[in-house]
Amino acid sequence: MMNSSQDMDSLSSFKRKTTEFLNHLKKTGQPIVLTINGKAEIVVQDASSYQRLLDSTERESLEFLRKSLEDVEAGRTRPMRKAITALGKRK
Repeated sequence: MMNSSQDMDSLSSFKRKTTEFLNHLKKTGQPIVLTINGKAEIVVQDASSYQRLLDSTERESLEFLRKSLEDVEAGRTRPMRKAITALGKRK
């Protein structure tokens, strides 16, 4: 999770000190939020950290799908309409 007070800077500053920012990105592996007119607009991250994020997301998605298929095969599911009706009855 980003600590927004430490990982935010202006786009103007990034343009002036690009090499420093890139070195910091590679060293820490943490993304930086760039602001325009004080508003967060862009997130910059080094390529290897971004690839790790993609790989992690893919693994988590595949694990979720695997568990979901196990639930279907084991009969631990119910039709959507029944599930929605049951949720509506909870109070």
